[in-house]
Amino acid sequence: MLCEAAGRPPEQLPLLAAELQRAGLGADWAELLWEAAFLPPERLAAAARALAVAGRDDDCAQLLRQGVSRPAGEITDAVLALDESGRAHEARALLSAFVQARAPEDAALLAAPDPHRLVPRLLAAARAVSASRERDVVHALRVAGIATS
Repeated sequence: MLCEAAGRPPEQLPLLAAELQRAGLGADWAELLWEAAFLPPERLAAAARALAVAGRDDDCAQLLRQGVSRPAGEITDAVLALDESGRAHEARALLSAFVQARAPEDAALLAAPDPHRLVPRLLAAARAVSASRERDVVHALRVAGIATS
């Protein structure tokens, strides 16, 4: 049932969250967020957008953190979808979670489809983690033949 609820129209998620929490079913809401983290990239972006618009920033951040376990190409799609829908803050949050949780080599896979747009943002996210993380990401990008400047 929670899987099915995760697939509902994204604008229904904030209301569903409120109802579950009001009923004392916070654990079910956490499970629903987990399920939503594995929706197709466009749906993940739409869910994050809906939560952010509704002021459920913590839920949005949790959803994005959970979503970083998906393949790098899907993260690319989600970041670009968030960006294109005016949700740059959520796109940054997803990239931040990505560089913290994934290997630097995965950053090269994420950046490859659109290096011009993604490399500066990946480097900013890595820099926010630490100088050594930024160096590792720069190295991984260069090894993959992706320009970093």
